[in-house]
Amino acid sequence: MSFNTFGRLLRFTTWGESHGPALGAVVDGCPPGLAISEAVIQPFLDARRPGQSKFTTQRQEPDAVRILSGVFEGPDGQQRTTGTPISLMIENVDQRSKDYSEVAKAYRPGHADYAYDAKYGFRDYRGGGRSSARETAARVAAGAVARLVIPEVTIIGYVAEIGGDAIDLANFDAAEIGNNPFFCPDAAAAARWEKIVDEARLAGSSVGAVVECVATGVPAGWGAPLYAKLDSELAAAMMSINAVKGVEIGDGFAAARLRGEDNADPMRPGAEGPEFLANHAGGIAGGISTGQPVKVRVAFKPTSSILTPVETIDRDGGATEIRTKGRHDPCVGIRGVPVVEAMMALVLADQKLLHRGQCG
Repeated sequence: MSFNTFGRLLRFTTWGESHGPALGAVVDGCPPGLAISEAVIQPFLDARRPGQSKFTTQRQEPDAVRILSGVFEGPDGQQRTTGTPISLMIENVDQRSKDYSEVAKAYRPGHADYAYDAKYGFRDYRGGGRSSARETAARVAAGAVARLVIPEVTIIGYVAEIGGDAIDLANFDAAEIGNNPFFCPDAAAAARWEKIVDEARLAGSSVGAVVECVATGVPAGWGAPLYAKLDSELAAAMMSINAVKGVEIGDGFAAARLRGEDNADPMRPGAEGPEFLANHAGGIAGGISTGQPVKVRVAFKPTSSILTPVETIDRDGGATEIRTKGRHDPCVGIRGVPVVEAMMALVLADQKLLHRGQCG
């Protein structure tokens, strides 16, 4: 059995493969009456779209989304959600399956090739099939729908670290995020990263990255105390993204190095509820939002498909080496930013609907 659906009340199912004719998502549970169009969804896909700089895969995909169901013209003439499943489709137009002839014979270390064979007995080796990061385009489209459910929330993602080189928070400028190919809020760090990523690309290698995502405007009360905790749902959502190997909420692992008084988020009376003096917990306490910004850090490993020869085994278990051809991201975390934002939106929209029903 495979699991391709995520969410509780707002659920989305992705479908399709890297080198199939198309991929997409079905979003179910979206409230009716929300204004929606392909033009609303497209900017988020454009942010993730490949081939926009030399620092990403050169696969040329327009990622043009089509809405196939779940919408109808409202009384005001605008297309609106009907409350029924919304089907979204993105065609694949630039596949080069011949690049994967070696992957058909041997396993890429660090990729899902061997694990898929172990589970299913066979696999779609063209670009990794469902294990390809190409699948995340469908998540971004679904996330654009989810944002319509939470208009009170602002979500901003950015790359905080590439190849072990981190941004300087003193240089943080949100306006800078869209001014460079790295979604980087620190202009000085973005300049350094050009060299780091380009050197990895030219060497046929890859580097990892850390993406941070902050949601502001989340009211207190979303989440649940135990098995639908807001932080556990976020962690599961982020860990489901291809190449993600670690998730932190708030200070995350850094909190383990603090004393209790240093890790506390002190409160004092405010005009509109408590005023917090710190946010080490990332806006979540006991699995429930506190009204502070919700902050997540996501670690992306280096891309496993690299030109550098790596020791591996073939499908018969014999020793060999593999050198992956094709067009791959030298740092997959860069295009991971819109995906992390989408998963944040999908979880928060789901939690809002659960809160309305007082589930938990």
